[in-house]
Amino acid sequence: MKHPLLARLTGTLDFPCLDEIEFERHVQAQDFSVLFFCGDPKRFPESLDVAVILPELLKVFPQLSPALIAHDFEQRLQMRYGFSVWPTLVFLKAGRYLGSLPKVRDWDEYLAQIPLILALEPQDAATRIPLLAAATPPIPDH
Repeated sequence: MKHPLLARLTGTLDFPCLDEIEFERHVQAQDFSVLFFCGDPKRFPESLDVAVILPELLKVFPQLSPALIAHDFEQRLQMRYGFSVWPTLVFLKAGRYLGSLPKVRDWDEYLAQIPLILALEPQDAATRIPLLAAATPPIPDH
């Protein structure tokens, strides 16, 4: 995560970069978390767009506590949250899964989808997969 836009998130904006040791404690302590899975920005240049958009989303949704996921921890959490597209924003309530937004979205989509996701009943990782299709609002791909 050496790109200046990502460094800005953890430096200037003070987003934590969560690794395996800090992850559970941090997300369980937050009412609502938004986790930024950026992957390698050379492979997934859209991650840099999300790095610019995310701070703006926090102005609209101040209840969200943001965090980046450490690069070497992303793959394990990706399996836990069941997404396959990079970048992805994962939303949690008190450490429990609410939903995710993959890729870069139009601003209006973020404004429409995030409230729907935050209104969902949180799910534990073990029970999330069967309920995902029924509970998560459809998100069109671009």
